[in-house]
Amino acid sequence: MPSIKQNPATQRLPDFRNLGVMLRLLLGVNLLALAAALVQATGFNQWLSFYIEMAAFVQPQLLLCMLLLALLRNLLWRLPYLAGSLLLVGFVVLQALLFVDFWRFMGFIEGGAQSLLRAGILAAACAAFMLGYFRLRADALSPALVEARLQALTARIRPHFLFNSLNAVLSLIRAEPKRAEHALEELAELFRALMRDNRELVPLSDEIALCRQYLDLEKLRLGERLNVEWDIADMPGDAMVPSLMLQPLLENAVYHGIEPASEPGTIRVSFVRQGDELVVALSNPCQSGVVHHVGNRMALANIRERLALHYDLEARLEVKESNGIHHVQMVLPCRK
Repeated sequence: MPSIKQNPATQRLPDFRNLGVMLRLLLGVNLLALAAALVQATGFNQWLSFYIEMAAFVQPQLLLCMLLLALLRNLLWRLPYLAGSLLLVGFVVLQALLFVDFWRFMGFIEGGAQSLLRAGILAAACAAFMLGYFRLRADALSPALVEARLQALTARIRPHFLFNSLNAVLSLIRAEPKRAEHALEELAELFRALMRDNRELVPLSDEIALCRQYLDLEKLRLGERLNVEWDIADMPGDAMVPSLMLQPLLENAVYHGIEPASEPGTIRVSFVRQGDELVVALSNPCQSGVVHHVGNRMALANIRERLALHYDLEARLEVKESNGIHHVQMVLPCRK
């Protein structure tokens, strides 16, 4: 039986294809340009004109640099963090020197070696500042990652589920020993997934297999009251997703929708790829007046936090209720 992997993810450069990283680069560099213009100006009108002049010079370089960094992201990620950082700073400096030389050739600016040296120093300082910001931000989020992992260990498998599952297995030991053994293996696999480092992405097919194991355990005690419909015709099985993103939603559906009801209920799960996004939709019956809303909100807030940690602004989770049905839609970047 394979052992649980406990090695943490290594530090690496930001994901320059991430929308949140792009927005922070734009804001950060423009704030630096504002500060530089403020230092040079003696009045408000002069400060504004300095900033507009500087922005006209900086923005084309910044946009081109962001495009090239997005294209080179995988190459930079394969390098050690220090080597990748030095290469990135050198790349930004080289681009700034080429831009200054081009503007000088076109006659828009004047100056010789000093203007090139000044542009190189400013570009290096700006790149180092933004890298430092992203490194500090990653370090600041590390406790949140650990907290999310601890929450996964304590909240994903509730004590009532463990108690009920063990009781269901005990009831099968004499009558159906093979089925009881299989149920214990599924329970062990579920706990193995909970112990996994949640900073790593896993294949979507693995996440679905884990969810099927969880639902098999729940079906031991709920029997025919629990029905699940899977729509996986358009599912990209090789897509990589955060571990234990779907299982807590299914647990909520069972706990809040199926368990309180006296009649059988159906949970529907579908996966659709829309361009570069993966849309996961889940629906279940909603028992008005019986649902444990506080626990539901805590679980959804936990998932939203983990989505933000993994994808920044590129993922979202939407929840609504209509006609006695609880709908959850999760949108993730479709990565392989």
